[in-house]
Amino acid sequence: MSESLKSKTVSGVLWSAIERFSLQGVQFIINILMARLLLPSDYGMIGMLAVFLQISQTFIDSGFSDALVQKKDRTETDLSTVFYFNIIISVLLYILLFIGAPYIAQFYRMPELTLVTRVIMLNLIFSSFAAVPKTILTIRIDFKSQSKISLISAIISGIVGITMAYKGLGVWALVIQSLLNASLTVLLFFYYINWRPLKVFSKESFQRLFSFGSKLLFSRLIHALYYNLYSLVIGRKYSSAELGYYTRAEQFAILPSSNINAIISRVTFPILSNIQDDNVRLASAYRKYIKLASYLIFPLMVGLAAVAQPLVLLLLTEKWMMAAVLLQILCFDWMFDHLSIINLNLLYVKGRSDWALRMEIIKKTIATLILFASIPFGIEGMCWGRVLYSLIAAYLNSYYTKSLIGLSFMEQVKDIYPSLLLALFMGGVVFISIGFITHPALQLLAGILIGSSCYLFISYWLHFEALHEILSMLKR
Repeated sequence: MSESLKSKTVSGVLWSAIERFSLQGVQFIINILMARLLLPSDYGMIGMLAVFLQISQTFIDSGFSDALVQKKDRTETDLSTVFYFNIIISVLLYILLFIGAPYIAQFYRMPELTLVTRVIMLNLIFSSFAAVPKTILTIRIDFKSQSKISLISAIISGIVGITMAYKGLGVWALVIQSLLNASLTVLLFFYYINWRPLKVFSKESFQRLFSFGSKLLFSRLIHALYYNLYSLVIGRKYSSAELGYYTRAEQFAILPSSNINAIISRVTFPILSNIQDDNVRLASAYRKYIKLASYLIFPLMVGLAAVAQPLVLLLLTEKWMMAAVLLQILCFDWMFDHLSIINLNLLYVKGRSDWALRMEIIKKTIATLILFASIPFGIEGMCWGRVLYSLIAAYLNSYYTKSLIGLSFMEQVKDIYPSLLLALFMGGVVFISIGFITHPALQLLAGILIGSSCYLFISYWLHFEALHEILSMLKR
């Protein structure tokens, strides 16, 4: 990697990491406090609506954010066109969901969902105003401003949410918290960023951007449908409380992986888009990113699985213990997600969103078959089905990488297997060690100390390249 590329990567990673981890740290504390005050069924109700929220968000963006980042000669007309498109689509979707709210409630056999749906879907309109300003900051690789905006919004909305939960408002504490967070984010984006849309909507600009973004839209729509299909099936087949256990386990499992993935994806996409025509530099940079992500994600996910039971008992109390087993399984699902993301990112950098769409259709066809085959085995069986799919997806997503930059799946396996083997060894040591301790707080503390010491010592002793890369970045 060149020095200028390293410099941009270090700066971007630093501020993106500050944003993600400070934000997630605050949100983690807020969620723990609210989970102790609320019931699993309250979270289950929100989980039932997640599929409609996320699919609508995918339609609103329509791949335009990535299209703007990927386009080298973007103009103010491009930005303004996307801004107005986002708002128009969000209003239309809100009207559709407002009308459809009683039918959603009828599907889940929960009449109270009608009003909850109509209120929480206002998030769509708020978030549509923030999409382009956030994209502009991403193009500038300005994650410092984004970190301030996200953190302020999370703290204020979190305090309000905890207060409402304490006063016994149940699911409405979660609804108002999310609405306040979205509205504050919009206000702060326009306060921090010196940008206002032009009074123009260009048909030509829309068509150019949509030719790239449309493939991303359908690709991400398929992805969103698949992952939310689990909540849809569980919410329909089981109780809202059981869906609450699943969504809480999912939120814990996704935390380490998604944060590191988001940092790497957000930073590398704009940087690597600038060297998209140099395959040698691309391949070198991608191998480093894969090694770095694997070195960080594998021990976090395996370690989280090892301490899942004392963690849930200590933080969420005994009423959430059914989520612990699901958490352990889902950790092994999310630990391979970065391989898929990094390989798909390459297709976007190269402008091959059509290939990404083709691959998404193939993967999700396989995934849906696995999902329906696993339903008879209960929620745990469905979670194990997700683990199987994540391994298949990691392999399939590498298919086009070889033809684009000459990096095969086996070469990627060689890059990650040292970190994977060490993480599994560390997880076994932690799981066995905490079995001799009875108090959950001591189990958690011992697990963290033993696991981190074991992993860092052995990786330093064996001269892991990723560790030396991290130490080099920190020295800068």
